[in-house]
Amino acid sequence: MRVQPNYLRLRRKPPSNVFKTKSTHFWYLLTMTHWFHRNPLKATAPVSFNLYGVASSPAANKICNDLRTTRARLLDMFTDATCTPEIMKKSSDEYFALLQGFILPLDGTTQESKLRFIQNFKWTDTLQGNIASAQQDAVFELVSMAFNVAIWYTKIASRLSGKENITEDEAKDVHKSLKIAAGIFKTLKETHIPRLITPAEKGRDLEPRVIDTYIVQSQAEAQEVTIARAIELKHNASLIAALSFETANFYQKADHTLNTLDPECSSKWKKYLQLKQHFYMAYAHCYHGQTLLANDKCGEAIRSLQEAEKFYSRAEALCKEYRQTKGPGSTAKPSEQLFFKKLGTFIKNTLEKCQRENGFIYFHKVPAEAPALELKASYGLAEPTPFELPPLSAQCTPEVYATFDLTKGPKEDKAKAKHDEEIKPVKEPDLKPQKDTGCVVS
Repeated sequence: MRVQPNYLRLRRKPPSNVFKTKSTHFWYLLTMTHWFHRNPLKATAPVSFNLYGVASSPAANKICNDLRTTRARLLDMFTDATCTPEIMKKSSDEYFALLQGFILPLDGTTQESKLRFIQNFKWTDTLQGNIASAQQDAVFELVSMAFNVAIWYTKIASRLSGKENITEDEAKDVHKSLKIAAGIFKTLKETHIPRLITPAEKGRDLEPRVIDTYIVQSQAEAQEVTIARAIELKHNASLIAALSFETANFYQKADHTLNTLDPECSSKWKKYLQLKQHFYMAYAHCYHGQTLLANDKCGEAIRSLQEAEKFYSRAEALCKEYRQTKGPGSTAKPSEQLFFKKLGTFIKNTLEKCQRENGFIYFHKVPAEAPALELKASYGLAEPTPFELPPLSAQCTPEVYATFDLTKGPKEDKAKAKHDEEIKPVKEPDLKPQKDTGCVVS
């Protein structure tokens, strides 16, 4: 049997299970420990739910005890490196099902629970360091904890993308987790945050500029996975260009949303959003150039690829600026990843090919202005996954609710509702870089 030389065997069609094969373009995105910027988790003060005197029955006391234990368990899951999306869903549902007993009316006479304002809660913000905000409001607790759940989903996506031997199911989980995060942020903004009695302060997580940025960033990062998959499966260049253009616009929108935020807490985040915008604009112009060449518009193709070079060079510069900028969050290292480096080589080789073809076949004039990107993706856009709270816990019945007697305890503890109190930051598990072999199918 004739044995093919190595250089021919490397150019054979890759196996169908591309997620498990290191020698694929898709591998570059899904083996990146430092591809995504991540702000820190929110930290919170312990809550005892010790409503002495108010909880006047064993069933009422059990609800308070279960709230304390399920809250503590959920907080532990945020820093447990073995926690999976399924475990996170179960832990958060258990806590939220009970917490709703402090929010939803159970007596049929009011629009909110009589217990809503009985317990004080303190939370830090992802951009504001260790200084906590406090509100005596169960809705504040709900939106703050759910916000942290969404942040966790973005972090598990980042962690999975850094695994060396990622499976197809794990790759799908990266995409799924980012859409879940976007859905949680979106639901909090539209449904639950408007219910707060005390509006969010400027620069805090629950104010529109910050939460809008998290929504858009999560969608954009989900689309990055789609783009890598489309490239690996050799979809039409026009589709890849359109997806890249839409993703770049997402990052630009997120960046602009933070324009009026304090630079001290937002500059680093903005640099990340800007470098991603320029990176995917480079992709869009590169693949648009391929589309133009396929339509025998070689001069325009050359100009589009020249524009891709400009955006790529700016993305490289922004990577350096990002690393040098101080601010909250872990520092991504996109310029060190092969997915980033290969684009530069790909643009260069494609441009040289177009220039050769133009010199031998087309002899087209290269326009002074780059071709406009009037691209709209019909497929592959990442929509936020709708988020719904679990049903109210079966423990929270009208009969048990009636045994909470507010006349036997303080309705609010204003002395405890202090702002500007420092809380220790969450100690998050380290993400160790995985080996990137650099193997590639040409």
